[in-house]
Amino acid sequence: MERRWYFIGMVAVAIAISYFDRQSLPVAIVAIQRNIPLSDQQFSYLGTAFLLSYAALYVLGGRLLDVLGTRRGFIWIMVGWSLACTLHAAATSFGVLLLARLALGAGEGGGFPAATRVVAEWIPPNARSTAMGLINAGTAVGSVLAPPLIGFVLLRSGWRSVFVLSGAIGLVWVVWWSLTYRSNSNTLSVNTLDARMLASEMRWGEIMKMRNVQSFVFAKFMSDSAWYFLLFWLPKYLYDARGFDIKQVSYYAWIPYAASGVGSFCGGWFSSWLLRRGCSLDVARKLSLGLCAAGMPVIAFVTVSPIQTAIVLFSIAFFCQQAWSGLVMTLPTDIFPLTIVGTVAGLIGFGGAIGGAIFSLVAGRMLQLGFTYATIFIFVGSFHLIGLLAILLFAGKIRPLQAVHMREGEFA
Repeated sequence: MERRWYFIGMVAVAIAISYFDRQSLPVAIVAIQRNIPLSDQQFSYLGTAFLLSYAALYVLGGRLLDVLGTRRGFIWIMVGWSLACTLHAAATSFGVLLLARLALGAGEGGGFPAATRVVAEWIPPNARSTAMGLINAGTAVGSVLAPPLIGFVLLRSGWRSVFVLSGAIGLVWVVWWSLTYRSNSNTLSVNTLDARMLASEMRWGEIMKMRNVQSFVFAKFMSDSAWYFLLFWLPKYLYDARGFDIKQVSYYAWIPYAASGVGSFCGGWFSSWLLRRGCSLDVARKLSLGLCAAGMPVIAFVTVSPIQTAIVLFSIAFFCQQAWSGLVMTLPTDIFPLTIVGTVAGLIGFGGAIGGAIFSLVAGRMLQLGFTYATIFIFVGSFHLIGLLAILLFAGKIRPLQAVHMREGEFA
């Protein structure tokens, strides 16, 4: 295996660990409640706390990586979230759990900006979407493995051991990363170096004013509003609307998560295939994003379908969403110099996390007011199309930002 793909594999493992860590609380919640009584409202606060700190540190973590560099920055990020995961094991009250969720969200917020920088450092443009797709597939691996592995530990050692084990796995990864990863500057051209130097002098406000950055942030805001609803509410929908028990949920619910992992890889591979076939970067990315968005409205038919068909529709939506997500997080590597890739990726991720937090609250309120899941799924099926429209209308052409464009203020 080439060294660059070895590093991509390392990052995919880190992303899988992050999703395993964040799933530990939901999977172990019944056992936790035997020691720490939690109301449904308190449980929702734990989820909101994670997403809010996750969103904030997406931005700060991306900037931190641009300052410290990929290797050092990722070490600090992974150590932080691993210790935060371990903190859950010491919880004796709701307050400590809330603090632990805030800390975990803060640490994990830097994960994808770090992944984006690794792709920008090591992978050529015609393979970047494939690399990001492989990394994004780590989310599915972590989500699929979490329930059985955590259940195994719960049956033998108790819920506190789950969080100790999760944190320890992250710290082992830190040692592996520290000994192995090295930055890559062999592909720097004079113009690339010039662009990186100019970009490094840009203020945060200047980056946020760029029209293409705003378009990508808005698109991620819309798409992750759908994603986090599907991610967090799928089991609850099966309980509430389909009358499932725990055994049935365990039997069916993993299938869409597995489909999301396949989608992560396929979306990136397809865009790279288009580039190899002679398509421009702009066409390859936008066509792939368009196909992903076109598949999302199938979710609107879930409530009127038999359960087997509904699971297929969920799987299509999960497939398309994660293919979309990997492609959107590839865009900063396509366009921006490495010195601000982490910052831009962090802003995009911030938009997604905020969208997820807001729509989760909105959806819960809608259900409380008497709206049905059918209405909510109609909204969810349209969000990616709205995000795609923003990219097509306002993001401009997807191409590397050159030094001459930066000097002239042509930021798209």
